[in-house]
Amino acid sequence: MLGSLLIGMLLAQGQLAGPQLVGPPTPLRLPPPPTTEKATVQPQWPPEGVSRPGNGVSMPKLVREVKPTYRADAMRAKIQGRVALDAVVQIDGTIGDVRVTRSLDTKYGMDDEAVETVKKWKFTPGMKDGVAVPVVIEIEMVFTLKD
Repeated sequence: MLGSLLIGMLLAQGQLAGPQLVGPPTPLRLPPPPTTEKATVQPQWPPEGVSRPGNGVSMPKLVREVKPTYRADAMRAKIQGRVALDAVVQIDGTIGDVRVTRSLDTKYGMDDEAVETVKKWKFTPGMKDGVAVPVVIEIEMVFTLKD
């Protein structure tokens, strides 16, 4: 107690130097403020257990194709072009997971239309060693308007 009192008196009288700054003050670095956005985690693609054609895995064969319909707003906006998709053909020939790899339109829903349409397609499944396996395939859907 006496020591701290003595140091306090010497500081007050100017006989003992207080802490000295050497160089410019270092700016205080605060962590970034929390955001309200949630981090988006991209799922693994292709999903675990899904093969790609080749190396003994056969390509699924299309059995039933459903044609996409144009959404009315997209027609009025004259949206035309291609949507590229990756789709997983399940062992029963139906479509499982689908992801858009090249977008045409998200505003008028043409990407969604492509995904919904592909999910209606039916295939003979891909095979490996005589056994049906889930296989990811690439699909390009073209939307064109007639003049």
